[in-house]
Amino acid sequence: VHSQKEILPLYCSTELFISSICFYLYVVVVFLTELEKAWRKFDWGQKEALKSRLERFTLSNPDVTNIKILVAGQIGAGKSSFINSVICAFQGEIVCVAIAETLESGASHSFTRRLKAHHIRSADAELPFEICDIIGLEPANISEREPDDIVKAIYGHVKEGYKFSEEKTLASGDEHYNETPSLSDQAFCLVYVIDANTFNLCKDEIIVQKLRKIRQKISENGIPQVIVMTKVDKACPLVENDLRKIYTSKRIKEIMELCSAKVGVPMNHIFPVKNYHNEIDTDDDVDVLILKAFDQIVRSANARLSNGASNL
Repeated sequence: VHSQKEILPLYCSTELFISSICFYLYVVVVFLTELEKAWRKFDWGQKEALKSRLERFTLSNPDVTNIKILVAGQIGAGKSSFINSVICAFQGEIVCVAIAETLESGASHSFTRRLKAHHIRSADAELPFEICDIIGLEPANISEREPDDIVKAIYGHVKEGYKFSEEKTLASGDEHYNETPSLSDQAFCLVYVIDANTFNLCKDEIIVQKLRKIRQKISENGIPQVIVMTKVDKACPLVENDLRKIYTSKRIKEIMELCSAKVGVPMNHIFPVKNYHNEIDTDDDVDVLILKAFDQIVRSANARLSNGASNL
């Protein structure tokens, strides 16, 4: 039987060995995944400037009170969490306005079933932005129903509160179908929310097909499209350890390039972010990525608004 004095040095040596292995593995990961120079210029100190600019934002059309932005994406990608994160960034505290649900429990259907508009507020006032949450795209469902309903929502034909059907698309003549949408009813930017951690999996091919169908149907009317790439911390250990490594990460850049090639959205319209998930306080680095993405979304939407109405 070994005494405690004999066991303790052995235990300490084992701990030191394991710590050394972990350290060297981390060094290898960094070497393989980090670029020497950031591939996208980004000012981490621009949070307050972005907030101020968005809070003073003036819409290009005086007849529209709020500019509408539609958020679409695969179930569990973080659509509702992105909306919450935008609101958190403006209000400076963690809030949950859009109810979000993870897929850890094995859910295969969208938690968001109705078209819901969320008005964006700063700490002092309501801002002229409206983000609409819509049913999530399901990888197991290859029907045309989801893309058709999303396109109709973009052009303002879907009334708020409409519960999306799993069996049929909304059609003219239905009580929830808006036959003559106004400028205020229409969305002037479509945001695709994509999970960076799972995007290269085979099951996403169906999602990509759906996104491309939507893109094809709205591009002819010049509706801008932006990709918000979520869960970057889960996709890259380097970024999980330090969010400021997001633009020196080889992994994140490769996923963005793959996403751009598959969906068709150019790289300068793809924004990697980390949504608020388990935090109880806001964080400047999380906020500035969210606000930069939202600033680009709003500017794209406002530019399209200046061109007037779209027709389905």
